[in-house]
Amino acid sequence: MDDLIQLASYIKERNQTELRIMELINRPAAIGHIGEYIASKIFRINLESSASNKGSDGYFEEGALKGRSVNIKWYAMREGILDINAEASGRPDYYLVLAGPKSAQMTSKGVPRPWVVEAVFLFDANTLVERLLSSGRKLGIAASVAQAFWEEAEIYPQQRSKLIELSDDQRRLLELFSEKTKNIFA
Repeated sequence: MDDLIQLASYIKERNQTELRIMELINRPAAIGHIGEYIASKIFRINLESSASNKGSDGYFEEGALKGRSVNIKWYAMREGILDINAEASGRPDYYLVLAGPKSAQMTSKGVPRPWVVEAVFLFDANTLVERLLSSGRKLGIAASVAQAFWEEAEIYPQQRSKLIELSDDQRRLLELFSEKTKNIFA
C-alpha cells in the first residue's frame, strides 16, 4: 500500500503542475498543446483559435514560409512515425515535428518518455506524401516515414533542410527543452 500512497502524492504534484501549465498556455497541459505553444513562440506561428482546427494548427507569421499553414507535432520519442492526414483537403502546407530521443527499445515497459526536444524536423507536406505513396507506404495515424526522409527534414540540432534557416536565438530557445541531464532518465 505504500506504493499507492506514493503514487497518489506524485499524481497530486503532477496535477498542480498541469494547472500551472494550462494557465500559461491557455490550453490543456497535453504534450500536443504544449508542443504547439513552444513552436508558436520559437518559430513565430500564429496558432488557430480552436485547438481542433482540421488540418493545421496555425500559420507562419514571417520569413520564407509566411502565410503557409503548419501542423505541429511533439513526440516524446522519435520512432519514425508521423500522423499524416490521408485527405488532401485536410493537409497543411508543412509538418513541424518536435521530437525527443530516438527510441532504441522494442517495448515501452520501464522506459521513460521525458518531454524533451532533441531534434526538430520540417516537412513539406505534399512532397512528403508523394514520396511516401510512391514508396508504397500508407498515410494516416502513425504513418511510417523512412529514416532518410527524417534526416533530410532536420532543422535542429543539425540544419540539413533549407526550408527555413534557424537563428541563434531559435537554437538557444530549443536548447531550453533539450535533455541536459540524461542521467536522470538513464
